[in-house]
Amino acid sequence: MAHKAGYVNIIGEPNVGKSTLVNALLGEKLVITNPKAQTTRHRILGILNGDDHQLVLSDTPGILEPQYKLQQRMMHAVDEALIDADVLVMLVELGQTPERSELLLKRASRFDGTKLLLVNKIDTGDQVKVAEALQRWQEALPGVKVAAISALHGFNIDDLRSWLIGHLPEHPPYFPKDDLSDRDQRFFVSEIIRQHVLDQFKQEVPYSTQVVVNSFGEAEDIVRIQADVIVMRESQKGILIGQGGTALRRLGTAARKDIEAFVGTKVFLDLKVKVDPDWREDEKKLRNYGY
Repeated sequence: MAHKAGYVNIIGEPNVGKSTLVNALLGEKLVITNPKAQTTRHRILGILNGDDHQLVLSDTPGILEPQYKLQQRMMHAVDEALIDADVLVMLVELGQTPERSELLLKRASRFDGTKLLLVNKIDTGDQVKVAEALQRWQEALPGVKVAAISALHGFNIDDLRSWLIGHLPEHPPYFPKDDLSDRDQRFFVSEIIRQHVLDQFKQEVPYSTQVVVNSFGEAEDIVRIQADVIVMRESQKGILIGQGGTALRRLGTAARKDIEAFVGTKVFLDLKVKVDPDWREDEKKLRNYGY
């Protein structure tokens, strides 16, 4: 039997469930999720391998009008996903309309290959509302397959996975068959820490934060990690540390538990908070931070 392999790239506005969909299709939590918008900053590949196929899923930042250079880099990652896709998945949520999705549809119009429009979060509405949404999107995108899913609850995910694999071209694997992602452990450790910043802190702090893993030392029964949590202002540093260091300890404990589950062994996590003013606007700093 011929081997199939290809890129299925997912685009959509912030917080419609792109990362949740990637995790659901992979059958495990690979990329971080959070109700806050702009959780995903990078284009992240998740790789689903079978004997006769390799499905490369591309999670992307939510489409928005960039307000600073970090967001410009994020939108560049979305544009990259339009270039190498074999299948382009446009993800919207129930209640979202074509008339209010100009940024998504404008970008998707640049892609000439196979497209799929998915209406996510159908668990939040009744059958009538779902049917109306499907009809509205089908009328807006004639010739494009439109389907309903709930990524969070797994509705239609198995059928979707089979459909995507069926639409991959015949091609050798792009990555070794035991790879789960194009990213290394350090990247995912930094993302786990950043997810807990998103979970535990409010307002501008999460959006001003960058996490850098400086060391990742593996011993026989423990992994020792030193990471810096970068913020833009001294006031944000004070919030992250908290009175007597309580907030930073709480952050470190929660992150350490998830990192231990991820790496499969005991972890010693040393977190420090540092200030790097205006890193979101500095091209050199953005490159240094992997954007």
